[in-house]
Amino acid sequence: MRFLADMGISPRTVSHLRTQGHDVVHLADEGLHRLPDPWIVAKARQEDRVILTVDLDFADLLALAGERRPSAIIFRLARAVPAAVNAALDNCLPRFGDELSRGAVLSVTEMAVRVRPLPIERVKG
Repeated sequence: MRFLADMGISPRTVSHLRTQGHDVVHLADEGLHRLPDPWIVAKARQEDRVILTVDLDFADLLALAGERRPSAIIFRLARAVPAAVNAALDNCLPRFGDELSRGAVLSVTEMAVRVRPLPIERVKG
């Protein structure tokens, strides 16, 4: 799987995924540490990468976009340290890889993984 790691994701998580054979780019590695969130979404879409982030704003950006790509995994962990993030990835990638391939937002907490298929339908009111 191809990933784009946002600035809140540790380089240790990038290394962890690479040892498992994934293609991972960290924004810092490309000198893009100040890239605005909408541009991160565009980069991930263009490169067909799943966004890894701790930034909750990405759920709104992806919902407003109304598209199937890019997918994202948003870590909502009390302590998003590399060991916790890596364990969460080890747990959710085998379970939700198909959903990520089709287009989805995964919201990961210590207790559960919430999966929202993309595009996220807007509630009419």
